[in-house]
Amino acid sequence: MRYRYWDSCCFLGWLKEEPDKLGECEAGIRLAERGKLVLVTSALTLAEVLSLKGKNPIPVADREKVRRFFENAYIDIYDVDRAIAEAAQDAVWNYGIAPKDAIHVATAISTARDLGIEQLDTFDNALIGHSRTIGNPPLVIGRPSLPEGLFP
Repeated sequence: MRYRYWDSCCFLGWLKEEPDKLGECEAGIRLAERGKLVLVTSALTLAEVLSLKGKNPIPVADREKVRRFFENAYIDIYDVDRAIAEAAQDAVWNYGIAPKDAIHVATAISTARDLGIEQLDTFDNALIGHSRTIGNPPLVIGRPSLPEGLFP
C-alpha cells in the first residue's frame, strides 16, 4: 500500500471543488478509491477543513457530506497527542512553520516512520518551502500531483 499525507487545504480543495486544486487532488482520490493509496491526515483536519483563512467556510448544510467523506476507509486519521504537539512546537521554534501547519508536519513525520509516507501534500507554498529540511529522513512536501499511471 502507498501512503500520502494530505493537509487541510487538499481536502478543502476537493470538497469545495476549487478549480485551482481539483485536478491535482483527483488522481489521489481516484487511486484511493481503487484501493491503491491511503490518504493520511491529522484529526485537526476535520475541524480545520471547515474554514481556512481567506477561504469561504463550508456551510452547515454540508455537515453530513463532510462527515461521511472523512469516514471513507481510504482516509486514516491520526490524533494529536502530546508527542505530536511537542514535535509541532519544535517545528515552529526551529523552522518557523506556522502552528497548524506544524501539526501536519509533525503528524506526517510521525506516521512516515510507521507507514512510509511518501510526501506531505499541500497547496501552501510557504510550507512547500520547507520540503526536505525537517525530519529524518527529510520529509518531502509538495503539491498533491499524482499521475494516474504512477501506481500499477
